[in-house]
Amino acid sequence: MAKCDVCGKAENLPYNCRHCGGTFCSEHRLPENHDCVGLKQWNDPSGVFDSGFDDSVSSSGSSSSSLASKLPIDTGPGGPLAYFRGNMTYTFLALMWATFFAQLLVLTFAGPDLHRALFVLTPQNPEYVWTWVTSIFAHSPDWIFHIVFNSIVIFFFGPLVERYVGSKNFAILFVASGVIAGLAQIAVQAYSGPLPPVGGGVLGASGAALAIMGVVTILNPKLTVYIFFVLPAPIWLLTVLIAVVSIFGFGEGIAHEAHLVGLICGLAYGEYVRRTKNVRTLNQFQLGGGGPGGPGGPGGPGRGRF
Repeated sequence: MAKCDVCGKAENLPYNCRHCGGTFCSEHRLPENHDCVGLKQWNDPSGVFDSGFDDSVSSSGSSSSSLASKLPIDTGPGGPLAYFRGNMTYTFLALMWATFFAQLLVLTFAGPDLHRALFVLTPQNPEYVWTWVTSIFAHSPDWIFHIVFNSIVIFFFGPLVERYVGSKNFAILFVASGVIAGLAQIAVQAYSGPLPPVGGGVLGASGAALAIMGVVTILNPKLTVYIFFVLPAPIWLLTVLIAVVSIFGFGEGIAHEAHLVGLICGLAYGEYVRRTKNVRTLNQFQLGGGGPGGPGGPGGPGRGRF
């Protein structure tokens, strides 16, 4: 059962508005009947009805300075990038698993040295700027639950945040928080003592996953999450527990600094969204497993998974 966000009526089969993310009864399911924020952007291609990547129409009405307008491809709703509107979560999940299988191939046919150079963000070689991004999508190849846990969190919470902020902003949040979290982790490793010739480094999407959780926590702290579809808990409580674990460093081989930095990025961005946008949130949510933060568990020597 879910309650209508307008009248509070309990509904067995509620309607979920794909534009504002609200839950409504049959009487209030139409956008005009629940004062949907999407109505205000009906004529705004940079709003909820766009591809999520089209900046060709700005609030000032001028598109001459837009980067998107200069691209040699159609970035509008009917163009090839239209698919990514509302689907960046699943696109990133697909990239994570494609990267995981690529890691296995590289390890099998080329060895660990090339794998480290391609996928692991290390304190020895921070100038390998491609690893700033590849390390987000790469995961520990010797522990399948690392990518499984992160996938669960992103799969369930990612669509909520993407619905709240749009596909483009979601993509920026995901990549930026992942990069910042990874760089923070190797900075801690670098300043903790002399670095060995090989060792250390970080890989995994938990920094980005926790940023997603941070946004949801700020926008709807009382959101009820049903862990394993049975145990109800407010999302703010899960977030606090993750922060405590990260601050006190429980568990070996886990990139706690990256977890904490990713969470802080999400909380900060969530507060920005809360102050600047009119976001309608959901009443409850079911989390099907894996735990809230996707902690990586025991990792290889000197390498943090996040």
